[in-house]
Amino acid sequence: MTMIYLTPSKKFYRWSKEVGPAFFILLFTITISIFLGEFTFLKGWESIYRGFLRFFRFTLLFCLPLWLLPSIFTKLGFVITKRRGVFIQIAKKQELDIRPFKHWFFRPFQGIGIGLLFATKLLGTLQIVSGSTAKATLFLPSGQFQPGRLLIVTGITVFVSVLLSTLWTLDDMGIRYVNRKDYEIKMVGKYAGTLMTIIFGFYGVLSLFGEFSKIQAFIYLFQIIVMLYPSLTVFSISHARFIQSRAEDLSKRLHVKKGDLPHDDE
Repeated sequence: MTMIYLTPSKKFYRWSKEVGPAFFILLFTITISIFLGEFTFLKGWESIYRGFLRFFRFTLLFCLPLWLLPSIFTKLGFVITKRRGVFIQIAKKQELDIRPFKHWFFRPFQGIGIGLLFATKLLGTLQIVSGSTAKATLFLPSGQFQPGRLLIVTGITVFVSVLLSTLWTLDDMGIRYVNRKDYEIKMVGKYAGTLMTIIFGFYGVLSLFGEFSKIQAFIYLFQIIVMLYPSLTVFSISHARFIQSRAEDLSKRLHVKKGDLPHDDE
């Protein structure tokens, strides 16, 4: 892949264009909260600093774990090699370019759905362990600082970031897993990164409806989507740029073999 070096002004223009939808939704949310009352758990003029603070906090939690990918892929490559497996990279299946539908819509909603799933499942576990009757509002902004809730949300956000970035990377780089014992092809990139997150996401949404009435669940779901969409969109774009600049290094860490499969994997 040919490296293209851009001037700072061109880089800024490119980034502002790529993350434009994220900042549009963020500014829309803050504006609505100021003039029309509480929205996405923000209210009044304090929405300006609270909204930006929340956005930067979630964005950092999603994006910082990207720097863990090289070490994750090193360990993953070691484990797969030890289990007599092999990763094959198919050039025609690579998709490293940024695509509006994929990075502005599909992947942000994957993150929202799978985040809801882990939030509701973790809540159920805490209820069983503690015997409490806590509600799912534990994972929604409460208007006051709660250290326990902050740690839970931080842990879920980082875990979702690591999981999605790993699966997205395998998908974008066109990597497939082949078992050398029976030569069975595992579509770890395409199907694990797409179908698994869709199914888990759908289940996470259903779990939210199990906690509240339909109207209240719809309201909470809409606000959660609008609240998380800007950060997840920036995360999606940042992931794409990160992989573009480090694709060769990540392939080496996975001990990837380049070639084609004996039959079409679609």
